Amino acid sequence: MSEMMREAMYYKKLKSGTLQCELCPAFCLIPSMESGKCRSRENIEGKLYAVNYAKSVGLSIDPIEKKPLYHFRPGSRILSLGPNSCNLRCRFCQNFNISQYESPTVEIGIEDLYKAILAKSTVKQVAFTYTEPITWYEYILDFAQKYRDVDIVLITNGFINPAPLEELLPYVKAMNIDLKSMNQDFYKEQCDGDLKPVQRTIRRVWEAGIHLELTFLMIPGLNDSDKEIEKLGEFVGDISCDIPLHISAYHPDYLSDNPPTSLDDVARAISIARKKLRYVYGGNLPIDDFANTMCPKCGAALITRGFMNTRNIVLQDGSCPACKQVIYGVYEK
Repeated sequence: MSEMMREAMYYKKLKSGTLQCELCPAFCLIPSMESGKCRSRENIEGKLYAVNYAKSVGLSIDPIEKKPLYHFRPGSRILSLGPNSCNLRCRFCQNFNISQYESPTVEIGIEDLYKAILAKSTVKQVAFTYTEPITWYEYILDFAQKYRDVDIVLITNGFINPAPLEELLPYVKAMNIDLKSMNQDFYKEQCDGDLKPVQRTIRRVWEAGIHLELTFLMIPGLNDSDKEIEKLGEFVGDISCDIPLHISAYHPDYLSDNPPTSLDDVARAISIARKKLRYVYGGNLPIDDFANTMCPKCGAALITRGFMNTRNIVLQDGSCPACKQVIYGVYEK
């Protein structure tokens, strides 16, 4: 047994010797010497272990905008890493080689991670990203509890049960949640998942006062209709019109051969969503036309984003320098 493994949290023992994981809504039943759907939790001698603990598919410094987070310390850079696992099985996964299959990893203990943050970052912040950080639950929680001076950022599908979410929330500074569709059948057929838990997570994260942005991967023929985008805008807008929404272009990958999303379709979706939301952006595009942040009151260009740099004139108190309109986000250095 690897020294880096740790007993998992949130599971129960059944009479048969099978364990039931209670971390996410999949509620996997895991017989002895087998693992759950996400491959990160294994039944070993009657205990559930996080076998992916501290094992990362990589470690790099990224622009915060790449997460994507556009209203959280714009222009900053963030140390990023992630596990070789996911608790959804999206047929269109854009990172399937590291989320759906075994891939090489490196061991990064929590002490080594902290040292890397100090050495490589001007701001003490770390993003758990690339695949699904929920499947790295114990590693993230252990790190966050020990190093309270580091801001924790999660790029997640939001597919987590309420109890583990509540335990984690006090340590999290920002999240980008991937809302894949407003259609339950889409989640079931395309992701082997469930829409309602994701919606519940989004609402709870906002209520908790954590910085929140959403990403919607727009797939032609599956979730790109005007009606779907209208439902998306209504759902997010009912929570808050200030939540930034990133509508990203899809390209064929993994098990999906739908045609790629056109620039015109992304522009159409942005126009529809902006009827309900103040900040809607386009992602995975060859141009930067839909990447800038405009003041919703006076129309001033507050944050301009190009391929190589970001220019931000939002004041550190989060206001527009021209009209003093409050701009949702975190802007202190």
